[in-house]
Amino acid sequence: MGFTIGGTRIREMRSGWTGFTGLAGLTLSGSRRRATRAAECTVVAEYTGLWGWDVVPGARAVSGECSCGDASCAAPGAHPLGFASEVPAGASLDEVAAAWSQYPGASLLLPVGRSFDVLEVAEAAGRRALVRLERMGLPLGPVCVTPTGRAQFLVAPGAAEELPRLLYRMGWDDAELDLRCLGPGSWITAPPSDLGGLGPVRWLRPPCPDAGHAAPQARLLLGTLAYISHRSTAA
Repeated sequence: MGFTIGGTRIREMRSGWTGFTGLAGLTLSGSRRRATRAAECTVVAEYTGLWGWDVVPGARAVSGECSCGDASCAAPGAHPLGFASEVPAGASLDEVAAAWSQYPGASLLLPVGRSFDVLEVAEAAGRRALVRLERMGLPLGPVCVTPTGRAQFLVAPGAAEELPRLLYRMGWDDAELDLRCLGPGSWITAPPSDLGGLGPVRWLRPPCPDAGHAAPQARLLLGTLAYISHRSTAA
């Protein structure tokens, strides 16, 4: 079964682009470039049309240099393009194709603080926590892993503001935890885009229509994430 966005079945379009990473610096034939752009548009349309997320065109990095042109860029390949307009939630595949054609090769960024905040832990701790949370039957949203070894749990908006209070109530000192929360004003690089020239971001637990569109409340996951993060840090 496929999903329909703007009259196009997403799963059918996906055939042939499994493994696409959006890496910069590749020399591609005209047909390969067109296929790559079609793959990018398909992913963006899935994010906007299926999951209701805004998508922001982002810079990319090659050999440590950012495509934004700033030699002193503090986040090479990991920030929005200042001149680019975001693609809003609900955009169809045709609308995405028209918008994304203006920014060929851009990375896919998701703004944090709108549909979700992000709880981030070390990848090893995140994997252990995910297994434990699934066994407990707790509601879970998507989880992605970065080439820098971090696991990012998408949770309900407001988590970044509530995190200090929640940790205090649970008796945790956030200074002892390898755990941080991203909120409004932040972005995450979305799969399958490359993060700062280090490699692609991947889904550890991809978005799922059966799980609904609402990200889980951070308090439902925080105890397990904090406990396992603390044990990993102590070890």
